[in-house]
Amino acid sequence: MSEDLIQFLTQVSIWAIPMVLAFTVHEVSHGLVARRYGDRTAEAQGRLSLNPLKHVDPIGTLLMPILALLLHIPVIGWAKPVPINPANLNNPRLDMAKVAAAGPLSNMAQALVWGLVLAVLQRADFPSTASTWVMAMAWAGIVVNVLFAVFNMLPIPPLDGGRVLRSFAPARLAHALDRIEPFGFFILFGMLYAGVLDSVLGPLLRGMQHVVISLSGVQTG
Repeated sequence: MSEDLIQFLTQVSIWAIPMVLAFTVHEVSHGLVARRYGDRTAEAQGRLSLNPLKHVDPIGTLLMPILALLLHIPVIGWAKPVPINPANLNNPRLDMAKVAAAGPLSNMAQALVWGLVLAVLQRADFPSTASTWVMAMAWAGIVVNVLFAVFNMLPIPPLDGGRVLRSFAPARLAHALDRIEPFGFFILFGMLYAGVLDSVLGPLLRGMQHVVISLSGVQTG
């Protein structure tokens, strides 16, 4: 096995594990909160599982990242949304906002966990190939999860931020959001390709990463 191939596979392993955990826990969190407030649809369909294969979306998990790489733009993607039936929720309007917010909040929690792992390893000071690999993975976990959280809270349906906005919006705005939801991902991809999202996401990503680093005690110097 060539050195270049080994280096490539190492980079894949560093980023793949945090990414798989990020979108899997994100979707399971939606389902768990929905069950907490009365809707067991996700549970009935076997989606409350940490098996990542149950959450793969052909477009969001496979096609979109490949297109982003080919077009040399930031990689974005999403998993197959867990099924939620708002009619089963105790308070559909409010509870749907809680269900939507659960995903990004789970990503911020994961970012903090990865930050704590990185901070502990930095202070342990026992250099080895394994610890260097885990530290690189922990940093990737921070980056990936902050990106997932910030991206998904954009107020554009069907992203989680759009669903939160939909829950509190006046009837006319809520109806408008429902109408654009089928085209939401095309709108996002167009904004990303045009560079519009960079100016929005960049400062938010840097700000949230700074918060995670500060709270977890990661050394950056």
